Amino acid sequence: MNKNIVVVAGEPYSVFLELLFKSIKSKKIKKPFILICSKKLLIAQMKKLKFNIKINIIDKQKIGKIKLPRNGINVLDVKFNFKKTFDKISNNSSKYIENCFSEGLSIIKTANAKVLINGPVSKKHFLKKKFLGVTEYIAKKSDKKGQEVMLIYNNKLSVSPITTHLPLQDVKKNITTKKIVGNIITINSFYKNKLKKKPKFAITGLNPHCETVKNFSEEKKIILPAIKKLRKKNINISGPFAADTVFLNKNINKFDVVIGMYHDQVLTPFKALYGFKAINVTLGLPFLRLTPDHGPNSPMLGKNKSNPASLIETFKFLSRIREN
Repeated sequence: MNKNIVVVAGEPYSVFLELLFKSIKSKKIKKPFILICSKKLLIAQMKKLKFNIKINIIDKQKIGKIKLPRNGINVLDVKFNFKKTFDKISNNSSKYIENCFSEGLSIIKTANAKVLINGPVSKKHFLKKKFLGVTEYIAKKSDKKGQEVMLIYNNKLSVSPITTHLPLQDVKKNITTKKIVGNIITINSFYKNKLKKKPKFAITGLNPHCETVKNFSEEKKIILPAIKKLRKKNINISGPFAADTVFLNKNINKFDVVIGMYHDQVLTPFKALYGFKAINVTLGLPFLRLTPDHGPNSPMLGKNKSNPASLIETFKFLSRIREN
C-alpha cells in the first residue's frame, strides 16, 4: 500500500511516542508516514527518553503533492500548551486530541491518504461518554455511523465482536440478525479484496453453552437465521459455538475469524493467545483505520520500558494489503 499514511499520536500522555521511537530505531517501519502531533511535545519526550531522530516539518498544503522523506519523522505540527513532558491524563488534552484527529481526517479527504493509524486515547477523558470508543468516534466523524466494524487482527486468527464497548446489560438488545449479517459481509469483503483470501468464520452463541432457560433463545431466533442468510451468500461460516470451547487449538485452527457477541467474549481469549501481536482494524469506513491493540498505559509513562510489538505489527500489516 503506497498511499500516504496518516498517524494521529492520540493522548499526549501515553506511551505511544515512546513506542514510535522504538519502532523507528528498530528499523521495522519501512513506509514513510505523516505524524499529527505537537512538535514541541515530540522533541521534549524524545529528549527525555534519550532518542535522537530527525524531524521533518511538513507543510499541510503540500501533502499529497510531494514525496515524503523516508528518513526521520514527518510531522504536521499541532499546537499544544503543556507544562510537563510527562503528566497525568486529564481533560486538559481533549481539545488538542480533537484538533489532531480533525487534521488527520482532513488529510484523508483531501490528500489521497488511505490509511489512518491512531495512538490510544482515554475514553473517560476524551470521549466523555459521548461515544462507546474511538471506533465509533471516527465513524461519526467520517459520516459512517453504524457501518463501522471492529476487527482485531492477527495473521493466524482474527476476532470481531458484534457489539463493542457496551455494558453487558445492554448487549442482548443490540444484537440483531441484520447487524450480524452486515458485519460479516464487510469482513468477508475485506479478506477477499485486500488479503486475497476467502475466510472461514466461526460464530459464538450469546448464552453459556449456547443454551438458555428463557423462552427467547438468541441462538435460535437471531444467530442461526443470520448463519442461514450468510451461507446463501456463499460465505463460509459455522456455528453457533459455545464461547468457552471455540478457542481450543483444535477448533481455532479450522478458522480465520471468530465472531463474538460482545467485546470481552472474544478479546479476552484472543489476547491470552497472541498478547501484543495484534492490531485493531476498523472496517466500513472510506479509508482503513488501524490502531495498536493497547491503551495509553499511563503508569509506564517516561519509564522507557514499554513493548512496541503491536505498533510494529500495525505497520507490517500494511505490507499484506493489496491496492485497489
